[in-house]
Amino acid sequence: MPASLLDPVTTAPAPTVASAMARRPGLWSLPEVRWAAAATALFAAGLAAHFGPGPGWLAWALFLACYAAGGWEPGRAGLRALRARRLDVDLLMVAAAVAAAAVGQVLDGGLLIVIFATSGALEAVAAHRTAQAVRGLLDLAPDQAVRLSDDGAEEVVEAASLRIGDVVLVRPGERIGADGQVLDGASEVDQATITGEPLPVTKMPGDEVFAGTLNGPGALRVRVGRAASDTVVARIVAMVAEASATKARTQLFIEKVEQRYSAGMVAATVLLLAVPLLAGAAFQPALLRAMTFMIVASPCAVVLATMPPLLASIANAGRHGVLVKSAVVMEQAGSTTRVAFDKTGTLTEGTPRLAEIQVLPGAGLDRDEVLALAAAAENPSEHPLGRAVVAAAREAGLPLAQAREFTAVPGRGVTARVAGRLVEIGSPAHLLGATPDPAGAAAADMEQSGQTAAVVRVDGHPVALLGIADRTRPAAAAAVARITAVTGAAPILLTGDNARAARRLAVQVGIRDVRAGLLPQDKAAAVTRLEADGHRVLLAGDGINDAPALAAAHTGVAMGRAGSDLALDTADAVIMRDDLTAIPAIITLSRRARRVITANLVIAAAIIATLVAWDLAGHLPLPLGVADQRYNCARSCSSARCTTARLRPWLRCHCHQRFSLSDSSGRANCCARYHSR
Repeated sequence: MPASLLDPVTTAPAPTVASAMARRPGLWSLPEVRWAAAATALFAAGLAAHFGPGPGWLAWALFLACYAAGGWEPGRAGLRALRARRLDVDLLMVAAAVAAAAVGQVLDGGLLIVIFATSGALEAVAAHRTAQAVRGLLDLAPDQAVRLSDDGAEEVVEAASLRIGDVVLVRPGERIGADGQVLDGASEVDQATITGEPLPVTKMPGDEVFAGTLNGPGALRVRVGRAASDTVVARIVAMVAEASATKARTQLFIEKVEQRYSAGMVAATVLLLAVPLLAGAAFQPALLRAMTFMIVASPCAVVLATMPPLLASIANAGRHGVLVKSAVVMEQAGSTTRVAFDKTGTLTEGTPRLAEIQVLPGAGLDRDEVLALAAAAENPSEHPLGRAVVAAAREAGLPLAQAREFTAVPGRGVTARVAGRLVEIGSPAHLLGATPDPAGAAAADMEQSGQTAAVVRVDGHPVALLGIADRTRPAAAAAVARITAVTGAAPILLTGDNARAARRLAVQVGIRDVRAGLLPQDKAAAVTRLEADGHRVLLAGDGINDAPALAAAHTGVAMGRAGSDLALDTADAVIMRDDLTAIPAIITLSRRARRVITANLVIAAAIIATLVAWDLAGHLPLPLGVADQRYNCARSCSSARCTTARLRPWLRCHCHQRFSLSDSSGRANCCARYHSR
């Protein structure tokens, strides 16, 4: 992640997504992966030595090395938890593995270690991939600004070092480094991440600008008006922190019951060892029974029943372009009852598109001729409205003539000479004036419908009106319908845009509940009220102004391509392809995983109950506490194995005969029958 979410841009070339991805450390950089791989390799080598012709001490040495490689980290974490008066399941498994080795079952303990080390590595890999993919986007944020001295000299400085009264230079295409007031210059500034406005806002001397917003085609000199810790962005970050602090910590089901369950299991294990000893039983059988009980009754099976379906769902979501940050998020997404959307950049693409062309009476030009002239005049412009006109002409296959004598004035429009004709494109207020006429009325109607109107004037005469609007995402209506079917309730629209534009979009996508003109704190308050009414809210947004609501929501989802760094960092999941149909898909995927978890928990509980009853009522073989397996008499009956198995109360040979260590004749007969084969 960047050093600061408030950092402005630098004059150095911005890093690309490819370069950010190239800097990602590989999976081998994760200690969990390295230790799990080492433990697995040592366990495999131990198995080979155990069943091979080598000496028995070699297998023991390899298994003990497996213990050290795979068990030291969960053991250390468990001891830290124990010092904090918490009982960790990993510590119980390490203790069970050590106890298994103490009674001669070193292979079984090694299997436990490998299972837990591998599970931890898989979870670390899933978290690593999510974090790195998000970080690849966050790394694109610049972190420096250009400060001007009194003599006009330029100095590249860190954003945090800017002070009130400093003057910074913001070049075209850069992000503004601080809240302040424009001293000189004119430009169009994209404030969508702060205010949710889909189109750039004209900035002239005396206008206020915000840190983190994107400057357009003009250069600005800005006097810093607030310290970095007091900017609008900083206040939004503070709201995010406050919302996150008040948001209840969510845990997996097993984590909620682990402490009490583990404490009860430990108490039962101690009683199972102490009571028989007090009654005069032999130490070895009592210890083995207690250790077997601790293994089979441990919440290990519940953890393993919970995590694999969630990790598999995370991987499945990743293949569909959704990065889910944790197993907890994947689990809780399925409980969503209401979905809320931001407007600009979420339900819409956040990019202006030419929506309508109205040719005025008496223009003497048809629609294609107007579009060709307007696009040729706008072709040299970098303004989003100009790019929308050019894109529409190219999609229509119209040839663009070369524009000469091009000039652009922020807030007023462009002027160019195309094929000998003077073409002007600008706002109705600039090109039509305040005098009422049919063109002005048509422009007012166009703006009333939620579009931005631009006048095209050729040789001094208005010829057409261009209606430009932020285009709705193609899958928005389908996603809204699918979400309504999945959750049983229609989504809600929460936006900072004006009510007219919000209602127009809501009609297009099928949303009835519209709440417009909301500031960042208003969005967060709306989400909090919904959750206070008993709803589990999933909020989808993209801007900095959405971050407080993303933090307050039960599940926050950010749009990956257009999302701001703060929104990406705050959200619980990121839609990398900006495909809204992924939202109902994730809810469905989470609910499917929860059903699999429920089935797994029922099976695990049944197995645990059966093995515990077997251990208490009879003599459960310790290997069955880890896996249902049978040992080959090739090692069990070898002289090395028999001499090192003095702590074992039983052996099972290839001849399937069970005998006690005290039955020397039975052991000898079994081994004799094996070796005679």
